[in-house]
Amino acid sequence: MNTVETDVLVVGSGPAGAATALALSTYGVSNIMVTRYGRLADTPRAHITNQRTMEVLRDLGVEEPVRAQATPQHLMGNTVFCTSLAGEELGRLRSWGNDPRVQAEHELASPSPMCDMPQHLMEPVLVDAAVARGTALRFDTEYLAHEQDADGVTATVRDRLRGDTYRIRARYLVGADGGRSRVAENAGLPTVGRMGVAGSLNIVFEADLTALTAHRPSTLYWVLAPGATVGGIGAGLVRCVRPWTEWMVVWGYDLEAGPPDLTEEFALSVVRRLLGDDEIPVRITSTSAWTVNHLYAETYADRRVLCAGDAVHRHPPSNGLGSNTSIQDAYNLAWKLRHVLDGTAAPALLDSYSAERAPVGRQTVERANKSIGETAPVFEALNLLSTTDPEQMWRNVDARKDATAEAEKQRQRLREAIAAKVYEFNAHGVEMNQRYTSAAVVPDGTPDPGFVRDRELYHQPSTRPGAKLPHAWVTRGSDRLSTLDLGGHGRFTLFTGIGGDCWRQAAEAARRDLGIEVATVVIGPGQEYEDPYGDWAGLRETADGGALLARPDNYIGFRHATASPDAADLLTGALRQILGHARPAPEEAD
Repeated sequence: MNTVETDVLVVGSGPAGAATALALSTYGVSNIMVTRYGRLADTPRAHITNQRTMEVLRDLGVEEPVRAQATPQHLMGNTVFCTSLAGEELGRLRSWGNDPRVQAEHELASPSPMCDMPQHLMEPVLVDAAVARGTALRFDTEYLAHEQDADGVTATVRDRLRGDTYRIRARYLVGADGGRSRVAENAGLPTVGRMGVAGSLNIVFEADLTALTAHRPSTLYWVLAPGATVGGIGAGLVRCVRPWTEWMVVWGYDLEAGPPDLTEEFALSVVRRLLGDDEIPVRITSTSAWTVNHLYAETYADRRVLCAGDAVHRHPPSNGLGSNTSIQDAYNLAWKLRHVLDGTAAPALLDSYSAERAPVGRQTVERANKSIGETAPVFEALNLLSTTDPEQMWRNVDARKDATAEAEKQRQRLREAIAAKVYEFNAHGVEMNQRYTSAAVVPDGTPDPGFVRDRELYHQPSTRPGAKLPHAWVTRGSDRLSTLDLGGHGRFTLFTGIGGDCWRQAAEAARRDLGIEVATVVIGPGQEYEDPYGDWAGLRETADGGALLARPDNYIGFRHATASPDAADLLTGALRQILGHARPAPEEAD
């Protein structure tokens, strides 16, 4: 049997696999990406792309092509609840950072706005860039099994065109093969939860809905359609794929009965029911059935096999977290693989991947499933759960318009129920507040102040080790740059200010001793970078002469509040710990 060799084998070309391959190739790591399919995604699937993911794409050099094709943030933000798109509107929620009260927080949090980038457009951007930078992509190549030894992983794959099997020998294997991951199954990763919580259908179609939607631009329109299902509320979703002519309906089905026969006639009947206007020309382009899942892996790795994306966290699309979490998994993993492969880090560094990302995966699964339950108060406010009679349901909906004390209470309940959906459609903290705890983070001994506001709704920037490097605009001459632009790029970055010469010298010593790149950024008056707005000074949580060490993923790995005569030992020791060369030191307060 023939054998092909590479440093990293990536199984799967979805957001997790494509982002892993892109990051590895950007860092100069040899990799092969295989997919059992003959093409990339051909349906919209995942679409919400949050600010943290856009920061990742910015660092990997593909933010601009993504923004060029995506629906911009200002066209995403009127989540509508209605009886049909042409029918009565029940209420709206300003979403995805478009509430004036949170717009400023989005702008302050990141140099990158969120957007709506459907998966069938995102995957080509990631894959094309990965291949251009060195990834070897093999379509129609099905992963079958793998074996591990002390030096690497040997995977057996099948060429689905020729029908023969061959081996790919890699030092590490990344399983990014989706919600029914064979890699994760073969690796025996322990999981919590279950698959198949509920059934859903996707119906993708083309129709010009400008007249019904352009005046209330949104990515999501929720339709409550009593009588559309036997004994049920008939809740469905009309999702904008491309304004305002490409769409997707999400419609539930009974798991016990199984998915319906997805004929064009059936698909048209569902679409027309949710549109509420049979005169609008509609062209169905695809249909598919899928299940809502509630499952996450407790660990993401088995020795030299590491999994990412839906292989280790499976959940409904609520909150729009799926592809975001997957791409961020890849970004966390790739720099660690790079340093282990080039010998500057010990294999122990890879232990931090599960330690850091598994809690995020669990939070994502729990939050997405919780958001489904938070829709029930909308139904309750409309008194839809008290009967199975569609005609009575419609009377209950209409009752909110009566001039009675009870109807006034109903209207108030409905407003409150829709407003409570902010935890699904404006959860800025869920998207941006991930904090890592692992051996690749060196605590500074200070007490954790916690979160001042709701940590799911509001982003709270911090320079505590384990937090993401905060964004602030600084200047270099006539150029304006984000602090995130100064970090990243596959290398460690030391941030200091006036009086921090000891840290600059420490970075030089660390480069010599450890053989790694440590960029140095000095921010202050008369320095290479200046802080004209004072934003960085307000965010850094150190004195001018203190130090922040950002890892290649722009997470804070080490912090020291002031200048120190022991700077070289402190910084080199911190880097040795992060790179897995030393055990974590006991926490000591400065």
